[in-house]
Amino acid sequence: MNAEIIAVGSELLTPFRQDTNSLYLTEKLNQLGVEVLFKNIVGDSREHLAEVTRIALARAGLVILMGGLGPTEDDLTREAVADALELPLVRDEAIVEALRKRFSKRGFKFTENNSKQADIISGATVLTNRNGTAPGQWITGSYDGNEKTIILLPGPPHELKPLFEEQCLERLREHLPPAFIASRVLKVAMLGESHCDDRIAPIYRRYPNVQTTILAYAGEIEIHLRARADSLEVAQQRVDKVAEKLEDELDEYVFSRQGESLEQIVGYYLQMRNATVAVAESCTGGLIGERITSVSGSSRYFLGGAMVYSNELKHKFADVPKALIAAHGAVSRQVAAALAEGIRKRCGATWGLAVTGVAGPSGGTEEKPVGLVFHALSNGESTEVVERKFPGDRERVRWWASQQALDMLRRKMM
Repeated sequence: MNAEIIAVGSELLTPFRQDTNSLYLTEKLNQLGVEVLFKNIVGDSREHLAEVTRIALARAGLVILMGGLGPTEDDLTREAVADALELPLVRDEAIVEALRKRFSKRGFKFTENNSKQADIISGATVLTNRNGTAPGQWITGSYDGNEKTIILLPGPPHELKPLFEEQCLERLREHLPPAFIASRVLKVAMLGESHCDDRIAPIYRRYPNVQTTILAYAGEIEIHLRARADSLEVAQQRVDKVAEKLEDELDEYVFSRQGESLEQIVGYYLQMRNATVAVAESCTGGLIGERITSVSGSSRYFLGGAMVYSNELKHKFADVPKALIAAHGAVSRQVAAALAEGIRKRCGATWGLAVTGVAGPSGGTEEKPVGLVFHALSNGESTEVVERKFPGDRERVRWWASQQALDMLRRKMM
């Protein structure tokens, strides 16, 4: 079965509120083998809500609406869904009485507009909301000759989540045919999106029963693979088969096969090699060290380092000769190499990792433009230096630079 999720509320169409409920519901539905094909956000308009509900019912077997079940004039989900289904609303007096008692018990005045929360679509099953006043509703019936299920859920997450888990999950499990979804995420470092797709598209196109999605980030590509089947074993076999072929094609560019971050993988390798690392950072301003230490247990392999923005501290903390800086400039291949070796020696680490560059937006020249970064990695026997020019603003250049530095270290330890 396929599903559509409709988030209701004009506030979700402003810059100030974000729909997070649909992420939760998508995860839960995927665990049941249900694919979410569409998501919509609709404002508080009865006409628009009814129109979107009709469209959803025409293309999905399961439609879930979130929000718009409260007592105010702009809470119109019940009315709109009743319009779409051409069914009447029936006021459940037992729910009205329960609301009166709830308000009285808590010392609040019961106003008559609260009674609209007891309006139930004819034939619907009431889903009791123990964390709020607006009950949910479950409707199953024929629509255009096909059986459809519609679920109305309250909008606040602290109401929606427990209600869905307690009253909807098991109903869905009994209602749905057996289906399972398996997924894998491959992460690729320092390869462009178009280049990556050019290499792997001839492979994944041969497997239409596996959905392939490519997401691009700064210095990183994620390849998401998903398959649905009557058993989890079959679905997983389909995904793993494609993943294996993509890994063979991309080879050393793939750094993660189970969703791990690049800093996690670097940590794995350092521990496997019984090695340590220290960093000297100029343009990244501590970002590399921050990423490494975001992993629990990183004290076993990360010794520390220095943020060496000034030339004086490059000399003082990493022993970079002042004459070298004067001759080549702080942003240079020679200074990057000296930083890596100097911080390695100063900290007594297996590896010294260094970056120096122009993060921008100011400070660039024709010879050394914004985005130019030198990365260096030293192990006491040899020092490797990589020159890169990164696009984007200051934040993006710094992230690209940290990604390149960590990937250098990963590749050396592979």
